[in-house]
Amino acid sequence: MKLILIRHGKTEANEKHLYCGSTDLPLSEGGKVELRERKNTVEYPPIEGFRILTSGMLRCEETLGILYADVPHETNEAFREMDFGAFEMRSYEEMKNDPDYIAWITGDNEANVTPGGESGNRMTERVINGLNRLMEEDRDTLLVTHGGVIAAVMAYLFAEEGRNRYEWQPKPGGGYVVDTQKLSYSMVGNKP
Repeated sequence: MKLILIRHGKTEANEKHLYCGSTDLPLSEGGKVELRERKNTVEYPPIEGFRILTSGMLRCEETLGILYADVPHETNEAFREMDFGAFEMRSYEEMKNDPDYIAWITGDNEANVTPGGESGNRMTERVINGLNRLMEEDRDTLLVTHGGVIAAVMAYLFAEEGRNRYEWQPKPGGGYVVDTQKLSYSMVGNKP
């Protein structure tokens, strides 16, 4: 099975360095411009014959529309970003003295649950369950989703590389093409 993973374009939260998972933001104007420019300077893989999925979040829907036009697709909530709960739409600077935030970032923030949200481990479990269902169906799939989701998938499929979630996270509009049978991958959407 071929799996194309593309991260959505930039949002206001990306530009302002805010935690954003469950907040349904659109792409920023700059994010839209950047995606259109990137589409003209790099080659995105063809998707003829592929099942097309997004997380259902507005930023992913808009990214799909910019990169691949108005193509029929499905949504799957298993591939939504982590819910940061009380930390949603807030920055490090805003929370650096908040005891709950300090406990989360200084502890094991993969295991620790954000107040009113979820843990990195819970998000990863949800994503990998969704990935395993896709792999059982064995259909070539394009998935437009979120940086944390892509990082969780890549860390799971290529655990032997020993890279952490943040090392796998592509830039907005970037991603990977994965061959799940050969367990190989290449980058996609990178500017030359």
